[in-house]
Amino acid sequence: MSGSNNRKNQTEASYDSLLLQNQLCFPLYACAKEIVRRYKPFLDEIDLTYTQYIAMMVLWEEKSVNVKELGEKLFLDSGTLTPLLKILEKKQYVKRERSQTDERVVNITITEKGLSLREKAVSIPAQMSGCVKITKEEAQTLYSLLYKILRQTGN
Repeated sequence: MSGSNNRKNQTEASYDSLLLQNQLCFPLYACAKEIVRRYKPFLDEIDLTYTQYIAMMVLWEEKSVNVKELGEKLFLDSGTLTPLLKILEKKQYVKRERSQTDERVVNITITEKGLSLREKAVSIPAQMSGCVKITKEEAQTLYSLLYKILRQTGN
């Protein structure tokens, strides 16, 4: 009887890796979802989704990038970026143009209207900092660890 119980305990122990509480990916997923949810009211005021917002952040900084570079910076593929960029172009925040030297390359350039949106968005990071109650040191540690993981994903 004790051998049977021992096998049962070993079998149960082998399933421990499937317990939600043992998953690193779950709190990352849940936190990311929650943070994006908290961004929503601020982003609604400037008519952007979170993914559009982070794309605009790159363009506010770089002014012009190609789709591949933007995808690398945001860890997004062109299948996600293309419809997003079409919407931003329709809103007249960006201009998409095929490269004159390589037509496979699509360059994205911020417009004056896109640049002016930055003034409306400038308060969002400060507003969001009130939503996440961690110290500056904890935030830096988390930032470093998350980017360490991202670098290891091979993207």
